[in-house]
Amino acid sequence: MTQITYVSTDDTRHTVDAPDGESLMRVALQHDIPGIVGECGGELTCGTCHVYVSDEWSDRVEPESEGERELLSMMDGVRPESRLACQIRVQHDMHGFTARISDHQ
Repeated sequence: MTQITYVSTDDTRHTVDAPDGESLMRVALQHDIPGIVGECGGELTCGTCHVYVSDEWSDRVEPESEGERELLSMMDGVRPESRLACQIRVQHDMHGFTARISDHQ
């Protein structure tokens, strides 16, 4: 298991164990992390799993797809470090990974 921390909009930290290969969105939903809705079930159509990934971790997650870029371009609160948690898969080298949850879901 890989330890992942989600930081809520009120700066509350939620650290959970996540199985490798699972999406950050599914892990958040399984652990009832507030702020991650995952309305589309990870189908890349809603943007309700918007998180911010710091530069220190950006090179350890797969790059965003064209579809993810397109969806993010239509959302509020997007920053250079914006990602959709449904598009990031947990990997063994992500132990200690932190995702800050956007208040624009």
